[in-house]
Amino acid sequence: MVAVLIDTVAWVRIEEGRILCARPRGKDVFYIPGGKREGAETDLETLLREVREELTVGLIPETVAHAGTYEAPVDDRPGAAVVRMSCYYGDYRGTLAASSEIEETAWFSFADRELVPPVDQLLFDDLKAARALR
Repeated sequence: MVAVLIDTVAWVRIEEGRILCARPRGKDVFYIPGGKREGAETDLETLLREVREELTVGLIPETVAHAGTYEAPVDDRPGAAVVRMSCYYGDYRGTLAASSEIEETAWFSFADRELVPPVDQLLFDDLKAARALR
């Protein structure tokens, strides 16, 4: 049985050695901000829309740069869906604020790695290795 692939994009925002994470309403897990593409959206279109919807800011398209792509199972169950997360850096305009679909935001260090899903943990590992995350 081939696992279902969940294709997502994520915004990597690091300030003072911490990465921005968000917890959607009704969930107990934090994620790197972003989400699934709609229809034939490009990564950039998805990223711009998702960040605007979740955090009420506008990414500046010309500053967006690929940070890496990661894949990991959603959880440890056999045959679990696999998440592919294409990550991007980028500057923004506006004031970061949780939207109606986001319960809270937080700035995580590497010590908070266990609070995010497996695919996000791979990004945390790379950021730690690059000394971008404390």
